[in-house]
Amino acid sequence: MKIQIIGYSGAGKSSLARKIANFYKISSLHLDSVKFYGNWQERTKLEQEKIIKRFLEENENWVIDGNYTSIIPERFIEADLVIFLDFNRFICYNRARKRYKYYYQKVRPDCPCIEKFDWEFKKWLLFSGRTRKRKRKFLSIIKEAEKGIIIKNQKELDNFIKKYLTL
Repeated sequence: MKIQIIGYSGAGKSSLARKIANFYKISSLHLDSVKFYGNWQERTKLEQEKIIKRFLEENENWVIDGNYTSIIPERFIEADLVIFLDFNRFICYNRARKRYKYYYQKVRPDCPCIEKFDWEFKKWLLFSGRTRKRKRKFLSIIKEAEKGIIIKNQKELDNFIKKYLTL
């Protein structure tokens, strides 16, 4: 089983990936932990590719959360399921704010940097990260995937969890 989760910042990609990994006892990779290190410093594209390639080679079954579509795009083809969390911008904003309060001045498990909620990130959550081009990219990934699913709200996510992550 190979699952790729994409979607907007704050939608819950990492939380869903943790639930899936725990339920199916498979390895997970959070792409924020691949992209960033230290104080929000970015690894080079080559470093990111090496980390992801090693993860894919070492794991027969996996769940990966995160977008960064230009880094190892083969993972989308390899995935048995691609999940697009297409949540409303205000839901994502509020979730990111809640996450910031929870991890205030701490490092969260899926990103090795101290959590921040600055103006630049707020703008990304509400505007910059929600361009039509970006949405078209997500939808084209879902369309190209042999098996893709779009989850648009919490009710649909709860139904997905109930259907696939309960005994």
